[in-house]
Order: sequence, then C-alpha cells, then structure tokens
Amino acid sequence: MAAGLKEAALSAALGAWTERLTRVVVTTCEALGWRPAAKGHLGDVLPLARHEYLALDVMAFRAHDPSRWPLPIAVFELENSREEDRIAYALWKVLCIRVPLRAVFAYRRDAREGLTLVHRLAESVIGGLSIDERMVVTGETALVIGSRGEAETFPSGYFKFRTLNANTGDFERL
Repeated sequence: MAAGLKEAALSAALGAWTERLTRVVVTTCEALGWRPAAKGHLGDVLPLARHEYLALDVMAFRAHDPSRWPLPIAVFELENSREEDRIAYALWKVLCIRVPLRAVFAYRRDAREGLTLVHRLAESVIGGLSIDERMVVTGETALVIGSRGEAETFPSGYFKFRTLNANTGDFERL
C-alpha cells in the first residue's frame, strides 16, 4: 500500500493518490476496530448502506455500537486539489461534524508550500470563527499534509501532522 501511495505522490497523480490514501485510511480505521464507510468501501453500520455519508470521504463508527443510528467516531477528508479554497472547504466540512476525531489530508509539492497552507487555513477558516465557536469544536482536529519534497523519507517524513489548538486557533506540529 505504501509503495503505491509513494508512487502516486512522486508522479503527482493526485487521483491515484486519493484512491490509495483512502485505502490506507480505511485499513487504519479497521485496524483500530472501527467500521469505516468510504468510496469503494461500503458502510453498513447505518440502516442505509452507503459508500459515503454526508459527502465526507471517510466516516468511521465504533464496531459494537448497539444504536440503530450511531454517531461517527471519526471523519476524514482527503483533498487532492491544488486550490486552497477546496482544502479550506474540506476543513470547514469536518469542523461542522461533532466527532472525537476529524482529519483533513492534503498534498503540496514541497514542505514550504505545506507550511504556508497550514498558516492560511488557520487564518481563513479558524480565524473566521469566534472564540466561542472554536471552543465548541471538541475532540481532535488534524491537518495532515503530504509533500513530494519529503518523499525520500516516506512515509514518516512525507506526512506532516498538525493538530488544532482551539485556544489559540493555530495548528501545532505533533
């Protein structure tokens, strides 16, 4: 799986990158004991089986929730666009969902572009929220930025992880 994802990143085949990253996220959710739904991975937790719920790329549920309509435990958006507003929209979407974990994956050519993206998302999306609005966003919100410039250390150096500090409105490096 990792080799295919690395190859897609190096060749800037962003459609293939998203497809392979979806498989990685789904497999990881399953390894955590969650039940994911995603494009190509039919979710059957809810009474209505779907590949995607609420137009989110991946939604995961606890494995043994007795509720007929359980709430998700995690949501993931995998945005391969070079357009900053599409990535901002993906971040806004996951912020609208009440879950313990939300993550947005994005791709940039090099680490410097990734850092610029993180700062701009903090300014445009998080900066547009009042402190009260930020404080009701509970759970963890992560930005995961992959960059081709760090491919030689794939996967550990390729992905940069940051989490939202709701108090400051900044994304802090893990």
